[in-house]
Amino acid sequence: MVIEQAKEVLKIEAQGILNLVDKVGPEFEKSIETILAAKGRVILTGMGKSGLIARKIAATLSSTGTPSLYLHPAEAVHGDLGTVTRDDVVISISNAGQTFEIITILPILRDMGVKLIAFTGDLDSPMAKASHIVIDVGVDREACPMGLVPTASTTAALAMGDALAVALISRRRFGRDDFKRFHPGGSLGERLAIKTREVMLTGDRIPMVPLGSKVTEAIKEINAKELGATLVVSKGQTLEGIISDGDLRRALLEHEDLPSKRVEEIMSSSPMTIGENQTMAEALGLMELYAITHLVIVDEKMQITGIVHLHDLLGREEFRLNGGSNSTTRAHR
Repeated sequence: MVIEQAKEVLKIEAQGILNLVDKVGPEFEKSIETILAAKGRVILTGMGKSGLIARKIAATLSSTGTPSLYLHPAEAVHGDLGTVTRDDVVISISNAGQTFEIITILPILRDMGVKLIAFTGDLDSPMAKASHIVIDVGVDREACPMGLVPTASTTAALAMGDALAVALISRRRFGRDDFKRFHPGGSLGERLAIKTREVMLTGDRIPMVPLGSKVTEAIKEINAKELGATLVVSKGQTLEGIISDGDLRRALLEHEDLPSKRVEEIMSSSPMTIGENQTMAEALGLMELYAITHLVIVDEKMQITGIVHLHDLLGREEFRLNGGSNSTTRAHR
């Protein structure tokens, strides 16, 4: 019963968003042009749940090149209206369009010369009539069984706000470098979005020993490459297995004559692999799922092209590309 109810909520909210597609038209385009022409900021306002949605939209706009802030309508009628200038654009959010505090301040803002955009489900509401531009974010019904709690309506308003932000990103030609400048704390997210081929160790940096080698050769390779593991390969660099520090410790407890053993006697067969065009986020997910710290990068023919360590994905003090260092940090293990 609970699962079916949850699925129904998701269906209702998803349908509410899909229904917005046909509502995006001239008014939406006018709102984009109005914001682009404005010399000031975009100010979002809304009460209660709509206020929370307004805050999120303001944050999204600010982080993507459109200076924005949230104005609480109740505080606005008690002095915070002074935050707004005639160069600003105000977006008010209310499903019913009846919020007292909002419809109280809109005529004042209009007299100031502020451009007003409304996100509402009632195009004949006082809020809609007081605004220059009205964007329909109405839904057929709320996901709440009583039809009272804002659910589908707030989701629809949020989705329309995202559509507005993305359209502005395109028009402003807001790029990756701009986003990075506004998100100095987002280096991990950026790192995990790149392909494994950009960070994997390649060529002579890949620790590997031939099938049939003695364990002492594997230990030497692990020490030389400082990666905490070595691959075991057959002819043509075909992957046969991997020997990690953990494998060595476990083997040491089982074999008194470990140095004289062959690598195939202690290696872990069928190491986890990933393609070089998959993202580092996918690589990290595999490592977490299988509790491992190394992934072998292979091509379509399952030939080894590289290897990544957990530290290459998360970094410690810096971010390395293919075993080198970037312009601001040096390699570290």
